[in-house]
Amino acid sequence: MNGSFPSSGFNFGSSNGAGNPLAGVWEAVEQLRSGFEQRTGGSRMARGDVRSAVISLLAERPMHGYQIISEIGERSGGAWKPSAGSVYPTLQLLADEGLITADEQGGRKTYSLTDAGIAESEALAAKPAPWEGAGQRGGAQSHLGGLPKAGMELASATAQLARTGTPEQVKEGVEILEDARRRLYAILAEG
Repeated sequence: MNGSFPSSGFNFGSSNGAGNPLAGVWEAVEQLRSGFEQRTGGSRMARGDVRSAVISLLAERPMHGYQIISEIGERSGGAWKPSAGSVYPTLQLLADEGLITADEQGGRKTYSLTDAGIAESEALAAKPAPWEGAGQRGGAQSHLGGLPKAGMELASATAQLARTGTPEQVKEGVEILEDARRRLYAILAEG
């Protein structure tokens, strides 16, 4: 794929679908996901953003790693959800630098700022939080707003309907999707 979406639309009717009009829905979800990833460059943030985000969040209250990941995702409106593979090494690095401490609470390590970490968070407070610009980074991504998230949520709902819907519900879903596709192309035709 060259960074654009298939001109023929998404393949909802795979030839091996044995009569099910939504048999290729998972393939369509993957086509949609890869199209957005190619256009937006994924959700990669600048170096140091995870560090700044972790310190900023821990300035508010102690948290464990999963809470930090979830909080960043929520505050960025879903535009940025750092992986555990970036958050946990950052937490270890901050602990090594003496900026945070870890306490065992309820079977989880809960992290909080040390005095040095508080001083670091105060220096960061003058700058915008890293998640505030998450949806606007990366040039080509800036004009998309919530479109990638909305598209993936639609694809997810479609997949759920394909798995669990009655034949009547699936038929209604196909009609809604076909109408949505026509309406999206109508928006493009206006410009």
